[in-house]
Amino acid sequence: MAVPYANTWAFLDEYRGKVFSGEWPTLSEMFKITVSRFGERPCFTIYEPDRITLNYTETLKLVQSTARWLHSKGLRRGDRVAVTGKNAPEWTVAYLGILFAGGVVVPLDYQLKNEEIDLLIKTAGARMLFVDEEKHDRYVQSPGALEAVISLHQGVGTYIYDLDGPDAEMEQAEETDLAAILFTSGTMGNPKGVMLTHQNLVSGCYQAQGTPLIVLHTDVFYALLPIHHAYTMQAVFLETISTGAEVVFGKRMVTKAILKDLKEAKITMFLGVPLLFNKVLAGILRGLKEKGPIVYGLISFLMTISGIIKKVFKVNPGKKMFGFILDKASLSSVRICICGGGPLAPSVFKKYNQLGIDFVQGYGLTETSPIININPIEAYKETSVGRTCPGVDMKILDPDERGIGEVIVKGSMVMKGYFNLPEETAAAFTPDGYLKTGDLGYMDNENYLYLTGRAKNMIVTEGGKNVYPEEIENEFQLFEEVDQVLIRGFVLDKKLKSEGIEALVYPNPEFKDESGKVPTKDEMKVRIDRIISEVNQRLLPYQKIGHTVILDDPMEMTTTKKIKRGDI
Repeated sequence: MAVPYANTWAFLDEYRGKVFSGEWPTLSEMFKITVSRFGERPCFTIYEPDRITLNYTETLKLVQSTARWLHSKGLRRGDRVAVTGKNAPEWTVAYLGILFAGGVVVPLDYQLKNEEIDLLIKTAGARMLFVDEEKHDRYVQSPGALEAVISLHQGVGTYIYDLDGPDAEMEQAEETDLAAILFTSGTMGNPKGVMLTHQNLVSGCYQAQGTPLIVLHTDVFYALLPIHHAYTMQAVFLETISTGAEVVFGKRMVTKAILKDLKEAKITMFLGVPLLFNKVLAGILRGLKEKGPIVYGLISFLMTISGIIKKVFKVNPGKKMFGFILDKASLSSVRICICGGGPLAPSVFKKYNQLGIDFVQGYGLTETSPIININPIEAYKETSVGRTCPGVDMKILDPDERGIGEVIVKGSMVMKGYFNLPEETAAAFTPDGYLKTGDLGYMDNENYLYLTGRAKNMIVTEGGKNVYPEEIENEFQLFEEVDQVLIRGFVLDKKLKSEGIEALVYPNPEFKDESGKVPTKDEMKVRIDRIISEVNQRLLPYQKIGHTVILDDPMEMTTTKKIKRGDI
């Protein structure tokens, strides 16, 4: 029986008619409500190079000063302002300051090339730019149509924390107004800007907590993945400020630095992508194997028992049983791990829960603000990406004999459309108003979603069977020898348009064998071939890999560590 939804936003009723008047507050109103509830609680913290913490009241003052300055420079309701830079409190203060001035935020990937950022600024029609020190001078010297360039780094140009302006009546956004435009691609082609309203982001924020996945005001989130991305922006930054929790900003995707932050900051909510969680788990398992086969076998057995108890009796013995392992892995303070941004192997999901971590995964798109499914911690299903969140109307379009079809969705969290692209917007929706996600999957009778892959990646085999590459790629997630794997089709018969299945594998350059030696290229090929054979044994006959290419160089990845399939 499914665990009932929790109404975690019922407290908003006491503020309705006082702080806000619509169904949902705007993001600015949401932040004011949180400040009134938890003003002295820590809000934004950074540990590198020195620990600096802003509480909610201090953050509000900086945000309001930024808004006054923007207004004094002519920014008005609906005007767009771009923000690009590494994760830092200044980034979030800029984001909120723009909203408090009635503006629209355009978050941009700081890792893009200058000409790509130029194109996105021009496409969005941004009037001003908040930028970090690496790109600051370039935009000061060549601002183009920008009316102001503000630094997110102290000691460089006009620094955000030094901004202020005279008191003024600033026309505020309404809940159906745009809050942000998020670009899903930084290519030089025709960039698509996803238009998200205040209602999209705020409703998605609270409804994601009703799965139930209760977020506490005492929680400490870790902002490690780039904050311009919808996943981190919503699931870390906005979830934090909706509850009065604290967000700690991570600077580097380096395992040693991550473990140091987790321990020092006593992180309780650890959100990441499959690649990150795979690496952390691989490190834990490697350490256990080093203790010898008897110890490793005993711990594996106890982990299995722990998982059964947790699943069947809803009791979590793993936290105490494996406290010494979690402490060594800097995970002892973690209350919940959440994985998103890509498919996670069920075996990985299972092992974290066996160790006593409440580990869940979710699903969503930039176009859905983004979270629409989360696995409830009290009723998780390892092979599912979770149950639909409250307010989400999800269906499967044209299901096949396995019940698999395109996932379509409707609700308050679904985007307004693509910025200045009416034809693309129309094509993204069904005639009755459902967003077409482009993802393939099926649902069970408790509204849990099971993804099989992207529609555009599907392979049609010689026997006419549909194969979903992501299902096969998941089988490789716990092999340390494999750093990257991509499954794709290759043409077997042009006339029949049939495809075979090919694996592109980039071996892990840091892998060492049991003796501590780095394998030669030929030895690594033997290992990869053995892994392919092992994976093929677990696959259905029509899914088996028929050709393997071992790569000398890694495949290009996005900032959320997904392989750029279109570039291969």
